[in-house]
Amino acid sequence: MIGKYIREKAGWLWLLVSIQLIILFVAYIDSSIPFQSVAYIVVLNVVVCIIFIWARYPKETRFYQKLNTWDHTYDPMDLDIAESPYELIVHEAIISQTQRYRKESSRHFIALEQEKDEMLSWIHEVKTPLTALQLMIERLPDDKLQSQMTYEWLRIHQLLDQQLHQKRIPFMHNDLFIEETELEPVLKGEIRALRPWCISKGIGFDVSLTVTRVLTDSKWLGFIIRQLLSNAVKYSNSSDILIETREQDGHIVLMIQDHGRGIEAQDLPRIFDKGFTSTRGRMDGAATGMGLYLVRQVGQTLHMSIHVESSPGEGTTVTLTFPRKNDMVHLAGV
Repeated sequence: MIGKYIREKAGWLWLLVSIQLIILFVAYIDSSIPFQSVAYIVVLNVVVCIIFIWARYPKETRFYQKLNTWDHTYDPMDLDIAESPYELIVHEAIISQTQRYRKESSRHFIALEQEKDEMLSWIHEVKTPLTALQLMIERLPDDKLQSQMTYEWLRIHQLLDQQLHQKRIPFMHNDLFIEETELEPVLKGEIRALRPWCISKGIGFDVSLTVTRVLTDSKWLGFIIRQLLSNAVKYSNSSDILIETREQDGHIVLMIQDHGRGIEAQDLPRIFDKGFTSTRGRMDGAATGMGLYLVRQVGQTLHMSIHVESSPGEGTTVTLTFPRKNDMVHLAGV
């Protein structure tokens, strides 16, 4: 701050230095003026100026030092130490701008809340006819038509589920309930929901759980597993999907491995990007580019790391690494 203060006062300092030099120059060329006495006066002037600057520095920079360390929390009361006219101008401008930003932020927040509530309400309303449609599909006598319609119904259901969770993710911390969760019921529930689709594609599941309990939020974990299993089923045909758990370096690891078409090497770094559908995703038109993006968002909140390995034509392996128990204490509130 001292350097900035000197640069700010550089014009005045150069004026004072110039005046002292002029006085010395006049005393030097005019023999009738005693140079030694003038030099003594100049030295006193310089000392007085230095003492004055040293005394004024804390007072003149206090407001700007406070402004420099202000945490920008939209609370201008922390800056209520303006004294000089220029400081008052800055302070009033900050208060005015802050009030305007507060109003705009409040208006946008209310609009966002209304939009979220309307979307959630619409999703819940759509679920009613969707459930009725499922019952109708189950009564169809044509097995092939039933299988096709079940697949389309499942796609609609998953898209609604994605949209529902996408709207909830920004407020996910308000909905977390961290507890010891049994993996088997969560996995069985998601597999059961995909059963008609799996039967039509000849896909089975090989589940091997050496570790059965994890500390996490069961509902959000179910969402992650739902997205990963849906991808595995979507891009596989007539093969088994392997699901297993193990313990590694104090972490519990859940692995989901399919033997589907795999992911191109150039696409792997971008699969968690919002809206990214890969080259093949453009060709089949069914991918939305949101599933893995939402998985990463939820995983970060739950402090889970997600790693994907894949080879084209050989399949994809997704590894979920759960955090250690101590890392979840602040989320669990224990």
